[in-house]
Amino acid sequence: MNKEEAKIKIRKLSEEIEKHNYNYYVLSNPVISDYDFDLLLDELIDLEKQFPDLIKPDSPTQRVGGEITKEFKQVTHKYPMLSLSNTYSEEEVRDFEKRVKKNIGQKVEYVCELKYDGVAICLIYENGLLTQAITRGDGVQGDDVIANVKTIRSIPLKLHGDFPDEFEIRGEIYYPHDGFNKLNDDRIEIGEDPFANPRNAASGTLKMQDSAEVAKRPLDCILYYLLGDKLPNKTHYNNLQDAKKWGFEISKNIAICKNPEEIFEFINDWNEGRKKLPFDIDGVVIKVNSIAEQEKLGSTAKSPRWAIAYKYKAERVVTKLLSIDYQVGRTGAITPVANLKPILLAGTIVKRASLHNADIIAQLDVRISDMVYVEKGGEIIPKIIGVDISKRPETAVKVKFI
Repeated sequence: MNKEEAKIKIRKLSEEIEKHNYNYYVLSNPVISDYDFDLLLDELIDLEKQFPDLIKPDSPTQRVGGEITKEFKQVTHKYPMLSLSNTYSEEEVRDFEKRVKKNIGQKVEYVCELKYDGVAICLIYENGLLTQAITRGDGVQGDDVIANVKTIRSIPLKLHGDFPDEFEIRGEIYYPHDGFNKLNDDRIEIGEDPFANPRNAASGTLKMQDSAEVAKRPLDCILYYLLGDKLPNKTHYNNLQDAKKWGFEISKNIAICKNPEEIFEFINDWNEGRKKLPFDIDGVVIKVNSIAEQEKLGSTAKSPRWAIAYKYKAERVVTKLLSIDYQVGRTGAITPVANLKPILLAGTIVKRASLHNADIIAQLDVRISDMVYVEKGGEIIPKIIGVDISKRPETAVKVKFI
């Protein structure tokens, strides 16, 4: 094969692979098997090895990684990455809605979305190509982790359709439950300490220096907000629908709400529905839909006035502590793990829970055969947070930390 033939073949393979990525991640409708997809990718990798000067920055092979980053470049955000105001109170959500209505002076339309529990990321596109991927950092400056982000297959390197010349889109990088559990199983098998939760794991993975190692980990990314001077629509919701057409993974679990009752219906539905999701959420985000109204409301130094996050309370159950095992990590740290009478918590059967360390055991005064309070909040691993002393049996055995 000569160079001109290779150029044509590389272009066709790249287009075919990107089409399959779009079908899989955006449309959730794969038309070939993972095996066949890998064959196409391997063929492209082999061709690019033979003709390295034909490799483009947006080639699907760039997802394989290989770049070593000794120090991430710090970048100033064009638009500050503010944090959302959080609340656990329905009353505060109603107060938010009243403040918005008072400032806007008319009926306001809202968009309700799931609050993904991961790591915030800002993706910058120029002429349809991904050029930067910046972490939140302190909100003013963040790290450009583009070499690692390019390995995440749900993030398009090249866009399709009619998109602005330059814009940024923000979202959340996260681990699905299956991928996170496998990651922790692999770490335990080689004597490394498991990650406490998917959020910590995602954050640690994004800061790894070897992008080839990042490529081995099953990170995913959901996008939820666009910024730019020439966005196609006047509403947040319609901008997201267009972004989906360009190749971004946008949540299907999103609703336009026109009053507090519709907002709370969405919140309550997902308080139950979240137990069946294959990833972690910790609440619902409520945003004013109109971009003009968002701009009119503005922001404080810390958070936008046009959005609020309603956070779900951590689920808690009571069950019996049967025994305690001790796990020794690679560093020699000893972690006590409680064996529990099996109980349903957050949609899964829980048999074990973390007790963290000797100080926590002493502080809780936990004993074998106690009835204990178990909670599963931001941690994927449930934890014991208290003891029902009123139900302590006379046979309860005090714990001796090894």
